[in-house]
Amino acid sequence: MRILFIGDIVGSAGRRVVAERLADIVAGERINLVVANCENAAAGFGITPRLADELFGMGIQVLTSGNHIWDKKEILPYIGRQPRLLRPANYPAETPGTGVFVGATAAGVPYAVLNLQGRTYLPNIDCPFRRVDEALNSLPAPVRIRLVDFHAEVTSEKIAFGWYLDGRVTAVVGTHTHVPTADERVLPGGTAYQTDVGMTGAYDSVIGVDKTAAIQRFLNSMPNRLEPALLDARLSAAVIEADEATGRAVWIRRQMWNGS
Repeated sequence: MRILFIGDIVGSAGRRVVAERLADIVAGERINLVVANCENAAAGFGITPRLADELFGMGIQVLTSGNHIWDKKEILPYIGRQPRLLRPANYPAETPGTGVFVGATAAGVPYAVLNLQGRTYLPNIDCPFRRVDEALNSLPAPVRIRLVDFHAEVTSEKIAFGWYLDGRVTAVVGTHTHVPTADERVLPGGTAYQTDVGMTGAYDSVIGVDKTAAIQRFLNSMPNRLEPALLDARLSAAVIEADEATGRAVWIRRQMWNGS
């Protein structure tokens, strides 16, 4: 079984390159499951119901998110009724939505997608380590394919989370920092790992936003408005091959596709 995980989709440039390239990637890489982080899809901050539906319509089965999931208030009623749009599972239980989705591929292979968020330099929500244990214990036994999006700032927290889950999930892929890391590997227990999958959006930018505005913010420390950049769109992703029977990863490969 092959999984395509698409790194943080940022603004219209990110959505455009997904629309342009996804169908060909799925066919060429023989992908069975497509998951993407969407928390920056709406002008760089948050996601709206219309854009979530648009991304589902492109062929993405599950959308994950992170700390920006609440930036567009119209998402609150939508996330409560759309189980394929995840928020981090370690938000308090009364928070709208869910952090775990269990589904099946077109061929009938069951899978689970879990979304957790780190706590270092991010909102101090529930412990992701303890919460992921609870989530894994709740999964039906036949669900061997288990993909985790760990949305976190600090590399040490991400690496620790990967080792913590080694042998218990198919893959742990990091999101949030928008820069793809060159440390993809399969850990000894059979869990594919990458600290950060990177960004799907405009690379003529500072992590997806207009570079002039970003530089000015560093120069004068004023809270000027940041707008998503538009040029040099690329799709950054991880491709993972997994054994359907055991849930163990066979290999993981980082990949980047250019837009038009």
